[in-house]
Formats: sequence, C-alpha cells, structure tokens
Amino acid sequence: MKNLLESAISLESLTSLFSQAPVGLAILMGEKHVIANANAQVLEFWGKGDHVIGLPVLEALPEIANQEFPGILKEVFDTGKTIKGYKVKALLTKDGIMLTYYFDFIYSAVRSDTEITGVSVVAINVTDQVLSEHKLQESELRFKEILEISDYAAAIFKGEDLIIDFANDQMIKTWGKKNNVIGLKLEDALPELEGQPFVALLKDVFITGQPYHSAEQRADLIIDGVLQSAYFSFAYRPIRDLQGEIYAVLNVAVNVTELVEARMKAQNKAKEYRDLAEAMPHILWTTNEYGRIQYFNDHMRDFLDLDRETIDDFDFEKVIHPNDFRNMRRVWKQATLEKKVFELEFRFMNFANKEYVWFLNRATPILNENGSIKHWIGTSTNINDIKNLDAQKDTFLGIASHELKTPLTSLKLYAQVLERMLRKTGDEKNAEFAKKMDVQIMKLTSLISDLLDVTKINSGKIYLNEENFDFEKLVVETVEDQQMSTSYEIELNTENVGMVFADRERISQVITNLVSNAIKYSPHSKKVIVAISEKEGNAEMSVQDFGIGMPAKKKDKVFQQYYRIDGDEQSVFPGLGLGLYIASQIVERSHGKIWVESEENKGSTFFFSLPVY
Repeated sequence: MKNLLESAISLESLTSLFSQAPVGLAILMGEKHVIANANAQVLEFWGKGDHVIGLPVLEALPEIANQEFPGILKEVFDTGKTIKGYKVKALLTKDGIMLTYYFDFIYSAVRSDTEITGVSVVAINVTDQVLSEHKLQESELRFKEILEISDYAAAIFKGEDLIIDFANDQMIKTWGKKNNVIGLKLEDALPELEGQPFVALLKDVFITGQPYHSAEQRADLIIDGVLQSAYFSFAYRPIRDLQGEIYAVLNVAVNVTELVEARMKAQNKAKEYRDLAEAMPHILWTTNEYGRIQYFNDHMRDFLDLDRETIDDFDFEKVIHPNDFRNMRRVWKQATLEKKVFELEFRFMNFANKEYVWFLNRATPILNENGSIKHWIGTSTNINDIKNLDAQKDTFLGIASHELKTPLTSLKLYAQVLERMLRKTGDEKNAEFAKKMDVQIMKLTSLISDLLDVTKINSGKIYLNEENFDFEKLVVETVEDQQMSTSYEIELNTENVGMVFADRERISQVITNLVSNAIKYSPHSKKVIVAISEKEGNAEMSVQDFGIGMPAKKKDKVFQQYYRIDGDEQSVFPGLGLGLYIASQIVERSHGKIWVESEENKGSTFFFSLPVY
C-alpha cells in the first residue's frame, strides 16, 4: 500500500488536494521550516499572500518568534512526535496591526522513508468560540457580582434538591438567617416553608424549565425567632450550562410589604371617604376622562333614580333642562380642552315630582403624570332656594326701578328748569349746583336702567329689536358721540365690514360701555384705540386702553354679574359691576362672542364680534 501511494500520488498532487480543505493546512520543510505549501485558509489566518511560500516561517511571520510555536515546530521536527494544541493563543500581524487569535492545531512530522524532512500543520480558527466563552465567563462573574450588591434579594439553588449555592445579603436578611445556610437544602434552611408553595414551585421550574413569576405573594418566615408575614414580588428562572442543561434556579425577590400594607390602608381610607361622601348632603360624582360617570353617591341615585348597574347607558339629556343642555356640553368641552375646572349652573329634573331644580355643578380635572386628564371629581349643590330668592330680588329690583324712574324723570326736569331760571337771573354759582345735580340724576338713571336690564336678562324677558344695519357706521356714530363728552383722545381705525343683524340700540349700548370702561380704568393715560375689522365672516370690534389692566385669573370673571375689582380699586372705580355682564348677554344673545386680553398695569383690550349678515 505504501509503495502504491509513493508511485501513484506525488507531493504536488497531495498539496493540491489539501488546498481545497476547509481547514488551514501548510507544509514546512527543513530545519528552517520553509513554507513549501500553504492553502488559502492558513494564508488567511496568517494575514499573508502566497508570496510567503518559499520563505522560512519566521521570516514570513516574524511576530511569532517569541511565541511558543517555533519551539513546538522544532520539537516535532527533531523527535517526529505529533503535538496537538487546543484554543492556543496566537498574536498575528494583519495590515500592520497585532491581533489576538485562538487555534486548535496538529503538528505532525513529514517523512521521506525514515528521515524527517518537514512538519505538516493543520489548524482551525476557534477565536470566535474562545471569545464567546470568555464573555460568558465574564458575564457569569459580573452577574454574581451584580447580584451581590443588588438591592433585590437574590439566590441560586442548585440541583433538584435545591441546594443553596448563592444568596446575597438581601436574601439572607429576608430569610432572617445567617450565611451558614449556604450549602444547605432550602427545605432544611427554612423549615417554615413547609405547607407553603415555594419549594414545589422551584422544583417545577427546575424540571420543566418554565420560568415562574408572582406579584405580592404572602410568605410566612421566622425572623428573630418569630413567625412573621411579609409580601414579595418574585421570579424563578432556570439557569442552563453551555450544553443547554438546567443545573440551577435563580430566585430574585422584592419585598413589597410596605406597598401592599399602604394600599390596604388606602383602600380603607377610600372606604372612609366613600362613607363620608354618602353622609354629605351634596351630590358627589366622578367620571372618566371622557365624562362617563364612574361613581355617584346615594343622593344622586335617589334624586335622578339612577341604577348603578346601567349607569353607562343612562342618557343625561333626559334629566337636564333642554334650555341648559347645549350650553352645558359647550362649557364641558371647553373645560376638557383647557384642562380647567368646570363650573356651571343648570337644572336637573327631580325624579320624585318631575320638576326641574337648579344645581351649581363643579368638577375638577385630575391629571396624570403626562398632563392628560385621568378623571374628574365633581359635586352638584342644590341652589334652587337661592335661585328663588334671586328671582324675588330681581322682581323687587324691577318694581323698585320702575317706581323710581317716574320721580327721577320729574326730578331731572325740575333740575334742568331750575338751572335755566338761575342762569337767566345771573346766579351762575347756584346754576352750576343745579347742573351738577342734573349730572348725578343722569348717573342714577343709568344705574336704574342697568338694574332693569339685569332683571330682564335674568327673567329671559329682554327684547332685542333685530334689524340689518351697517356695523362700521354705528361704531363711528357712537364713538363720535362719546368723543364730544370726554377729554381723552379716541383713535378710531375702521374698515367697511358690511351689515350685521342685531338690535342697533343694544349694540350701541355695548360699544358705549366698552369705551366708557376704557376711559374709566385709564386714569393715567389719555388715549383709547377703537378698531374694526372683518375676520372669518365676523365683524370684530376692539377697544384698547393703557390703564390698570387685570391679572390673568380675573379675565374670565369680568363678565359675571355684580363682579367688581377687589381691594382699594373699588373706591377709585365705583360701580355695580353690571355693565360688562349686560354687554356680554346682549352680544351672546345676538349670536356673537365677547372676550378680553389683558396684562396687569399695562392695559386691556376688549373684543366683541357679530356674524356678518
């Protein structure tokens, strides 16, 4: 057989065959280990081209001179012994950079008859495998180090008997034991676990390989000699070796006793608050972020005949007064968009007698950490008696105002006649007194007119004599009339905005009120700017002053009935607080809008708009 090989297969043929092998192959000849042949794989390992063939290996790879490979080659060449290496480190230069590799190799002697003529090299690059093993070892080391310093309680149980192989200080403390439990079976270290589910769960994870998680599980442990109850959120996970076999179970646990007890306490508190809500005389309710009722107390249930089981399908439109429902939805939508408090008076139908009752309804939005509405907490307070008193008050004011108008009209006439008579006699001093009396009568008449308007508005009896008129023309006429009675400069910027459909006299009243207020609240300025423009199909008017202004929190209140400036300003700027309320009601009943922009100590700009007809 040997003769057959020598006669039939040349060295060149063998080398050609080896060059196709999937491993690195080389033949080094002579004592200097000249590279007689090297396949593509080994050249790639070396980071060299085929130009190194014919060179001594130390000349081709000078970086290995101080490594173990030259010694191994010499030993094989001198003794003929085959030497194997596994995961041997090699430093090789590629593109001028020294890199670290790992190889499995076999060095064997090449013989000619009985003489050793060279060394054959078979090499496999196992660098990726070795590096992966290194990373795994480092990872395991870091893992245990992390568990050791972790704030979580952690332990590792080996084998089906659950031998405690590792437990950090947190776990030792949790068990109420000392470090001498390491190496014991879990059942022996913590005998109090008998009758509890934990040992069986751990064994099941070891056998099946299925992780197990639990939250807020109660465990009874002997701590300081006393059996105590605690709550834990924990996880059991299998640990596998490189062959994928389970050899241990990892236990990570968090003591959530304080959290659970706090929640129980909060639940008890919630019950107390719920009992308080039932004891209060008001209607209390909560909704989700979309306004769906989630909770309501018994007062709401009894008043509206609600069923807690069918509340999701209850139609509140049936129990809210038809005249109030549309406005309620508008105000609620606005409060939702702005994430502000909802507050509105409207009427609910009393289930008992089918009569509508006035309620003051107020809801506060509760926001989550993202600033979005989580839910609403609301109350509804019966104000029907107050509304009835207000109606009686309005009736009284209406009657009193009517009764006062006649004597005031006569008194005004007497004052004017007296003034003319005194001037004819040359008594100018007393004539001025008569004139001042006439001015005060005019102010009193204006206040009475405001009171009459308010009573008409509140009773729904205010009449609007609507007609088409030129909005710009009315503004110009009204401002010019006011300019004649004031020393302030009223700058007028107008444009033709077309016709509007409203009560001409009432809109003139609104313009007069806004301009008068601008003058009244600008004691240190002598200029007011009035402007007209057309915006999105609306005729818009603005009145800008440079007076005292107001803080942002008061902007929404200035259009309320009887609202006045707080503090010392009341004495400086007297009034009943009805003008802006009347103006807002006239504008809104004319299908328009009214609003204000203001900055404290820098002035205010009041706007109102009406649809262009």
